[in-house]
Amino acid sequence: MTTCPLPLNDFRVIDLTAHRAGPTAVRQLADWGAQVIKIEPSGELVDATGSRRDGPDFQNLHRNKRAMTLNLKSDEGRAIFFKLAENADVIVENYKSDVKHRLGIDYEAVKKINPRIVYGSISGFGQDGPYSDRPGVDQIAQGLSGLMSVTGEPGRGPMRVGTALADLSAGVFAAMGILVALHERERSGRGQWVQTSLLQAQIFMLDFQAARYLMAGEVAGQAGNNHPTGAPTGVFRTKDGYVNIAPTPVMWRRFCKAIAREDLIEHERYATPKSRRENRDALNALIGEFTATMTTDALIERLNEGGIPCGPIYTIDQTFADPQVQHLGVAQAVPSSTLGTIELVGQPFTLSRTPSRMVSGAPEFGEQTDEILREIGYSQQEIAQFRQTGAI
Repeated sequence: MTTCPLPLNDFRVIDLTAHRAGPTAVRQLADWGAQVIKIEPSGELVDATGSRRDGPDFQNLHRNKRAMTLNLKSDEGRAIFFKLAENADVIVENYKSDVKHRLGIDYEAVKKINPRIVYGSISGFGQDGPYSDRPGVDQIAQGLSGLMSVTGEPGRGPMRVGTALADLSAGVFAAMGILVALHERERSGRGQWVQTSLLQAQIFMLDFQAARYLMAGEVAGQAGNNHPTGAPTGVFRTKDGYVNIAPTPVMWRRFCKAIAREDLIEHERYATPKSRRENRDALNALIGEFTATMTTDALIERLNEGGIPCGPIYTIDQTFADPQVQHLGVAQAVPSSTLGTIELVGQPFTLSRTPSRMVSGAPEFGEQTDEILREIGYSQQEIAQFRQTGAI
């Protein structure tokens, strides 16, 4: 992998992760230049998610990395791991909470040989506590966190969110925690153990529903396409599809003018935010009568002229064809040694002087094993011996 003059280029990361949450955390570091070594169990050709190495999921999660095989169950394999860890800045793992301790590669073990290490751990439910030894995946966390109880339409039962929100948010928060720990290390000279879990991350993502319960004892329920607190925010049918419309309370007068219903401005059932919430269904029906007379494009143009937040409801292909999405450069070209040039999802934030960069697609299985071992001082004869003994 070509060295890049990017913000995190000076940091060396050992990636022990699989599935989605852990690779997401490491991807946040790799895209900004961190030098990542992905450790892969020797003999394992398929990713833990079951996706092919040349498939979209694997390529998107493991770009910008180098890969080596290593048998962490063997003494020789662990010795190689600790030699790598001596000069590493970050280690990231998302094993079941007890696995790293059984392997002898936990934070306390690494800290003995490298006190500056920042060790990131992502688990299903936390590193300790009554559920710490349980296996945890995204959908289980969505249910346990309460997310599924506020998703979907009232009366139709719990519904999972369509993306792996617990996995993805846990990965992003882990990366954030690692960066905080690296910054703190500049003052203290010492690393530390960064921990998060799918459960913690997903509860944090509940945000105001969680805060409303903690402060007011209010247990939020399902609201479907309606906003949990604001009306008439929601989904409305047009002549040729659907739109989201989201006028805030201060926009009420403008919104009524935009839909040619100025009679609603001071109507006793709709004049205040509270009355609009209480009569949401009737109000939505009145708005729907108007939106159904217009095409989606014409309605969006009309509402935008009035300064009313609105937008189409796209399929994913339509999303990537949208001119604003293309302008933002969300889809980015990535060179792959085996697939040619592919497109993957780029970082969702930019820096004015140092943009993230796609250096390479995901590596082949153990592709740089020999290269990495030579870099840390092993001879070709020793590497051949490691292969014979099954250490790599």
